[in-house]
Amino acid sequence: MAFKVIKENILGANDNIASKIREELAGKNILMVNIISSPGAGKTSFLEKVGPILKKENIPFVVLTGDCFTSRDAERLDRLDLEVVQINTDGACHIDAKLVNTALKSLDIGGKDLVIVENVGNLVCPASFDLGEDVKIAFLSTAEGHDKPMKYPLLVRESGLAIINKTDLMDHVDFDMDFSVRCILDINPGIKIIKSSCKTGEGINDFIDWIKDRIKIKKEKKT
Repeated sequence: MAFKVIKENILGANDNIASKIREELAGKNILMVNIISSPGAGKTSFLEKVGPILKKENIPFVVLTGDCFTSRDAERLDRLDLEVVQINTDGACHIDAKLVNTALKSLDIGGKDLVIVENVGNLVCPASFDLGEDVKIAFLSTAEGHDKPMKYPLLVRESGLAIINKTDLMDHVDFDMDFSVRCILDINPGIKIIKSSCKTGEGINDFIDWIKDRIKIKKEKKT
């Protein structure tokens, strides 16, 4: 029996919204970064360290934090008096552009320099979904093992920055930093790598400097 094969880009609708978001943010000189990690890698703890420094540096920003059901991460950031919007995916394993667009429409972002998306904990689906961000950030941790870049190469390939968090646990876990870094660079030779610890403060200022540089580049593109 003859049959038809119908091919459709299931990400097409998402990509169209993402393109509109990117265009709007570009028009307002706003940098958007999309932080992607597995659950428990330390994204929220990292933002708890980074957020107050961004405020002290007078960088206006908002965090869009993703969760399947709860608002626990947003509550943690709100306690630090950081502007945060909770995005609940109702069980979905990633944030999509439609959800980001809805969140942005609820805000007055005209005076912002930065939007930080804290994606749902997952190393697979979020790497495939364009949110209109300027750059994806692969957020890894030593507690997960040094082979994560090899197992999830799409995320590393799509990212402009890799953060290896929880370096303070290096003496307590079986993690080969040199091997992990080599894997990351083999997949994406142009990526920047920051080693960080929310306990010791390692890498926090490096990330702030990276953000400030990216904001500067974004604004220079407009002129």
